[in-house]
Order: sequence, then structure tokens, then C-alpha cells
Amino acid sequence: MIEVHNLYHDYEGNGRYAVKDVSFTIEKGQIFGFLGPSGAGKSTVQNIMIGLLPLQQGSITLNGRPVKGLQASFFNQIGVSFEHPNLYTKLTGYENLKYYAGLFDVPTADPLKLLEMVGLQADAHKRAASYSKGMKQRLVFARALINKPQILFLDEPTSGLDPNLASVIKDVIRQKREEGATIFLTTHNMFIAEELSDQVGFINEGALAALDTPRSLKLRYGENSVRVEYRNGSGLETAVFFLDNPADRAAFNEIVNTRDVQTMHTQEATLEQIFIKLTGRGLTG
Repeated sequence: MIEVHNLYHDYEGNGRYAVKDVSFTIEKGQIFGFLGPSGAGKSTVQNIMIGLLPLQQGSITLNGRPVKGLQASFFNQIGVSFEHPNLYTKLTGYENLKYYAGLFDVPTADPLKLLEMVGLQADAHKRAASYSKGMKQRLVFARALINKPQILFLDEPTSGLDPNLASVIKDVIRQKREEGATIFLTTHNMFIAEELSDQVGFINEGALAALDTPRSLKLRYGENSVRVEYRNGSGLETAVFFLDNPADRAAFNEIVNTRDVQTMHTQEATLEQIFIKLTGRGLTG
């Protein structure tokens, strides 16, 4: 279990918080999707949780242990996959995993089996410097699993991967959840979050904008969503309106009454549409 309460972080000490009053709980065996655009505070929260940044204000416990007092041995229980690969590029893929395995005081997984799991078995003995971005990303992901962690921190684990390889990584993430791992998934990719997450948190400008299951968020914000395609001058524009909201309902009526509507569909809102609704900005903005 992961518990975060009233977390604040100020990089410069001038009262301008990069993270402000963030709280959430992740139960054992859950995947928690932490969604937000670049600069929203996702990585700051994760880096405090794994000890890369100091805990300034608030509290964090991992499996009942406060982050501030964690002993080195606790890091045997966590795995971290970073968005930007940090590898020993002069070593092969196999050597990277073998070296990393030696840093732990617990039984570790077979590096070759992990490489096979992420589709790198044919490249196991090639230097990491020769790997493509996607291959490096898969190697970093495999490395996060080497110590059979109870808690996984995954930062954009499918970044740079084609759909087939991304599907492989998502299947592994699901498998780890079934094995009882607690997973903190940091992403701005609403598709992977929607597919995998038991619970999601929307972070925007350092503060949580929403915290719930994907289904509950859709029921709350997306029951009366309408997608409209209409002519605007010589081109076509598309807009999504949440008809439970008075402002959206008025805007929808304005479009219908004054524009040449081409198509109109009721739909289930996506997490990205809900995020835009709550924050006024997109997940990639």
C-alpha cells in the first residue's frame, strides 16, 4: 500500500509550490494512473516517493514505512522505470541487467527471461549504445523488474513504442498486478491509463484536480457528452460538449442553431476529455 498525505514541494524556497496539498492512497495490488501534462508535477511527486527529492512537507508511507526513514534495504522491494533511459551504454542489454541484479540483497529474476519478456532476447548481447529509443525503454522497464519488486514506479513505460510492443508492456504490467504488485503509473497518455488503471489522479499545476476510478469519472462527467462536427468557414471543426454543464449546454445550442452541423454523436467521455473539462488544458499541453 502507498499513502501520500498533504504533500507540498517548493524547489526554490520562495513559496511557489511545484506540488501543493497532494493526497492519495493506493491499495496493494492496484494500478494507480497519475495523469497530467508535462510540468504538472507528476515527476516531482514520484521523485519524492522514491527518495530522489527530499520530503519537505506532508507524509508518504510505502507498505507502512515512512519514506523519510527508509533504510537502504527497503529499496530491495521497489522497482523504477524512468521515462528517459539511464543505461550503461558500453554494456550489453544482458550485462546491464546482470550488473543491476548484483546491487540487491534479494533473489533476482533471470536477465535472459526478462529480456525475452520484453522482446529483446535477440539483442541481449548487443551494446545498449546500439539500441533504438524504444529498445532502451524496454530495457529500462525490464531492469525495474529484476528484483521482483512489491512496488513498481513506471514513468511513461510505453513511450516511443509501436502499438505491438506497447501491448507487450501493458500485458506485463497487468501480470505484475495479478501477482500482487502495487503500481504507480505516471503518464500523460490517457489511453494507457484508461486501459490499465484501477484508480486515476489528475494533477494540474501541482494540485490534484480529480481522484477516482476511470468508470466513476466517466459516470460523473461523461453521461451526456455530445461530439459535434460542424462547418466553420471553408473547414470543419469538432467540439465536445458536456450537457450537464450550463455553459457547455449553451455553447452546444449556439452551434446547433447557427452553424452547419455535419455530424452529431453522443459518446462516453475519454479521460482526456474529462481532464480538459476539469482543468482547461490538454494532457499533452
